[in-house]
Order: sequence, then C-alpha cells, then structure tokens
Amino acid sequence: MTPSDLGLESGRAGQLYIGGEFVDPRGSKRLPVVEAATGALLAEVADAGAADVDEAVLAAVAAQPGWAATEPSSRADLLDAVRRGIERRAEEFARSITREVGTPIRHSRAIQVGNPIAILEHTEAALRELSFEETIGNCLVVREPVGVVGAITPWNYPLQQVVAKLAAALAAGCTVVLKASEVAPLTALLLAEVADEVRLPRGVFNVLVGRGETAGEALVTHPLVDKLSFTGSTRAGRRIAELAAALVRPLTMELGGKSASVALEDADLATAAKFAVYNAFLNSGQTCTALTRLLVPKTRLAEAEAVAVATAAKLPPGDPLEEGTRLGPLASQTQLERVRGYIRRGLDEGARLLTGGPDVPPGWERGFYVLPTVFSDVDPQMTIAQEEIFGPVLCIIGYDDEDQAVEIANGTPYGLAAAVWGGQKERAIEFARRLRAGTVEVNGGAFSTVAPFGGVRQSGYGREFGRQGIEEFLVPKSLQL
Repeated sequence: MTPSDLGLESGRAGQLYIGGEFVDPRGSKRLPVVEAATGALLAEVADAGAADVDEAVLAAVAAQPGWAATEPSSRADLLDAVRRGIERRAEEFARSITREVGTPIRHSRAIQVGNPIAILEHTEAALRELSFEETIGNCLVVREPVGVVGAITPWNYPLQQVVAKLAAALAAGCTVVLKASEVAPLTALLLAEVADEVRLPRGVFNVLVGRGETAGEALVTHPLVDKLSFTGSTRAGRRIAELAAALVRPLTMELGGKSASVALEDADLATAAKFAVYNAFLNSGQTCTALTRLLVPKTRLAEAEAVAVATAAKLPPGDPLEEGTRLGPLASQTQLERVRGYIRRGLDEGARLLTGGPDVPPGWERGFYVLPTVFSDVDPQMTIAQEEIFGPVLCIIGYDDEDQAVEIANGTPYGLAAAVWGGQKERAIEFARRLRAGTVEVNGGAFSTVAPFGGVRQSGYGREFGRQGIEEFLVPKSLQL
C-alpha cells in the first residue's frame, strides 16, 4: 500500500501545502500513518514544526487582503468549485478515510464524504444570500472578515471537520491555516490537491501536518493568527483556550459529548432502542454527537435491553472495505486501549454487561477492533455514564419519571447533542426544550448541515454550518455617519 493507491500524487504524503504549493517540511522528522483495519503502515507524513507554521501563517497573511476584497459571489463560485472537486474524487476520499479511520466504506461515502459536499453546498447558498452591511440608526454597520484563521481538526471525521471550518472561513473572506490530525492526515492532503486543482488563490488555504503539542501550539500562539477554530477533545480544548486567552484571541470550539437519547413513556421503544444502538455505534462510536446513553422508563427496561442486544448482534466487526460491513475498527492502538479500559471500568463499577466486553473479537486480532458493547443497570454517576468513551459502547439507564429523565440527561459536564422519542410530537418537542444541548433530535430527525451546530458547557462554544457558521468569522464595524 502506498499513498498513490489512495489517490495522492507520488511524494505528497510527506509534504505540506503552503502558499499554493506542495513543499517539503523544514525538518526531517516523519510521523507514521497506520491502517485501522490491519495496523500496517500506510504512509509517513511530515512532522511540521514552528518554522513551517510561521511560513504557512505568513502565506495566509499575504493572501488575506486580496481574498477579503474578492466579491462574495466570486468566493461562492470557488466554494462550488471545491465541492465539485470533492465530488469528482469522492471515491478516493472515501477509501482514504476508511483506511485511516476504519469507517466502513458505505458510511465513508454517504457520511464522511457526503456531509462535506452538503456543507459546501449549503455554505455557498448562505453566502449568496448574506448581507455584509446594514444601517442601524446613524451608523453603517459593515461586517468584515476577522483575518487569518488557525484551524485545528480531529481524526474521526477528517474531511467534514476541515470543510466545516474552511467553507465558512473562506465564505467570510478569511484565509486559513489548517493543522490536520496526524492520525488521519492523508485526507487533508487530498483536499489540498483539490484546492490546487480548482486554483484557489495562493495562500488562501494552507495545510500543515504535525503534532498538537508542536505544530498545534505554534499555530495557536502565532502572533499573526486572528481567530482560532478547534474541534477535538475537551482536554485539548482547555489547553487551547488557556493559550488563546493569554493572547485575547477569539476562539470557536466544538469539544466532547456524552449525549443522551430519551425514550418517553409513550415512545415506540423498539424504534428508539434500535436508533440508539445504530447511532452510538456509527463510526465505531468515534463520533462527538454519539447518543451513548439510552434513557428509558424503568418499567420498560427489559424491553429496551432485548432490542439493544438484538440490534448489536446485527453489527459484528468486519473489514471496513467490504460493502456489507457496518462496524469497522477503531482508528488507533491508543483508541483501542482507551475503549477497552472504559469497558473494564464499567464492569468494575458494577454495570451489567448485556453483550460485548473488553476481549478481542474472534478472528480480528489484527487491527484495532473492539466488540460492540451494551451495558445496563448503569448508575448515572458511573464513569461510563459521565465520560466520553469514543467507542461502540452504549449505556442503558432507567428513570422513574420525566423530571428525573431530564436530570439524568443534563447530568454530565457536556451539552453537545441529545435525542428524544415520544408518541406525541409536541410533547417530545416540549421535553427537548428542557435538555441542555446544542442539538436535539426529535423522533429521529435527520442531522442537519444547514442549521447551526455546536455545544454548551464543556462541549464548547460557537457554531458551525450555514449562515451562523459564516458569522463566526465576521467582525462588525460601525461607521458613524
């Protein structure tokens, strides 16, 4: 397996994209990228350092005035060109993500690549309708691009999370320096090739590959970066917020989650329980919005358990490149150890294991596979009910009444997503209003790339997608007339 097998031109896996060119990093250090399903080496990529970050930021600074002065309609046209470029190479992107992250190929095509295409389409449409000035009293209020954006993205959705930031920032008239995850960087380099192919102006989009503690921190603290946008763990978010605060630097963050799916007394419990399993196990549980806690009335606990176990049985681990696979491996050895550790912690704290467990799935000793796991009799204060596991682990929790369900659902430090199921839609909506989360699915409502997306509390602040996503990168200026 070579990077060219994934679509990258020869030699580009070890390069950076700066100022409209693929360039070699200043240093000689390289980082390994491994295949999730086998643990085999896919490529060696750059380990960017402070000098590379500085070069990329200076390229973005040089490009900023020209890009900011570009007509919004022309910026929208280029977003459309990027979208079409991704569509042309959709299969290459899908296979790259499947090999790097372990996402089953059917899900890589539909979600990992499909969502970014939709985000670009919706951001383009929002940009064409957005007004950049208005009159308020005796003032002409204009909205200007904040400037150079430093974007840091995770490995679990290595195209979607980049595109969510890139599309909005470019729409606003900002230039971007991306620090892509070193776990899944090949996808970001493919996107750089697309940007190059569609002739995005030089320096408007720059791609770095490197570690968070080196390249990431150098980008966060660079004096010429005007705004930061970060998606990742809450732990890393705290560090970035600390560094940004010292510089009084604006920051948008989408962090972790421990989302609850609540089945009300009159819900179709079979549907709710099936949905919870499929959602919690999507991308092997490596999704920040995963509904990893299923809350059901205690009187219907046994029913929910039976459905969850039967549904999990339909999701055996498999080769992610096989068309029929619905549950692939985790992304790395680090993730594997983390998830198995949480499963053992659940057993130690007294949760009842319904299916799965910490053992190696039979026949899948290679790669980073874990058994799909369902716990019941989970106390809301147990570790597995409070902390983000980031693996295919579902906790079923019983409640006595709706007030207690609200208390349990809101009873973690997070607030990214949630779901509610009820026989009466209006009642379900009223319950949803009581949940402290940035996004709430009602009776299986589809994930939207148009409406604002983001969290509250330790799930972060700021919003992505659509008009609100663009506005995160704009600064109002009042001209007093």
